[in-house]
Amino acid sequence: MPDAVSSVGEAYPAVPPDAGERSPGDGVATGTNGHAVEVIDLHKSFGSFDVLRGLNIDFVDNAVTTILGPSGTGKSVLLKHMVGLLEPDRGEVNVFGNNIWSLSENERSDMRKRFGVLFQDGALFGSMDIFDNVAFPLRKNTEMRESEIREIVTNRLAEVGLSGAATKRPNEISGGMKKRAGFARALVMRPDILLFDEPDSGLDPVRTSLLCDLIVEMHREHRGTYVVVTHDINTTRRVSDYVGVLWQGRLVYYGPMEEAMASEDPFVRQFLSGDSVGPLGME
Repeated sequence: MPDAVSSVGEAYPAVPPDAGERSPGDGVATGTNGHAVEVIDLHKSFGSFDVLRGLNIDFVDNAVTTILGPSGTGKSVLLKHMVGLLEPDRGEVNVFGNNIWSLSENERSDMRKRFGVLFQDGALFGSMDIFDNVAFPLRKNTEMRESEIREIVTNRLAEVGLSGAATKRPNEISGGMKKRAGFARALVMRPDILLFDEPDSGLDPVRTSLLCDLIVEMHREHRGTYVVVTHDINTTRRVSDYVGVLWQGRLVYYGPMEEAMASEDPFVRQFLSGDSVGPLGME
């Protein structure tokens, strides 16, 4: 992980020397403030329920940021705004310097190709084997020859330890294997930004640890901006360079993981320690 910094906004994790030169399509930030993803005064309500209430966050590039917070505080809603699946009631989501909702639908569709998403259950197609599930984005969004697709998919499956499961259907593999297959599919287009919506959901502690190790390994190999939504503090400790904490629809903390764990903020301290005493109650 990158060295801790004293203040987000003063310093950012450096790209390792072996990462090579990167073009905007390889994960370099092109946002208005130098960030690939910028969320500005984001508001979203569903009926009378205000989920996001003026959320601001500039994600550190080429780092793993974990988003924490109580259930219903807007973590998954934030991810859906980032990839352009939900339109804000007010505010902006800027990706590579463009307000998502100022783009045409075709431009927004092209922008989404620069994202990878790992859903809670892997979201695999039950009618396809694992190889075809991972190959699906390439076949849908590119004009690659089948030989090229086979090479890429074979490499991604090997990276996540599923070389021997390519011909199996989703109902023939374990929950942990489904997560890894979803991870391989999320990586197959070489995305600049990779979103994880509670990737540890439904996994036992051992498989959660293995998945965390895989996230760290794949980020080291492929780079990019990773955003992980989770409730699990152990996952946070294992994968995070930076931590953002949401409460009541706003960001109450964003900074290096080491500083988050030492925070004196009452809510941040209570949530990260799991203590019953503090501002967060059962309501």
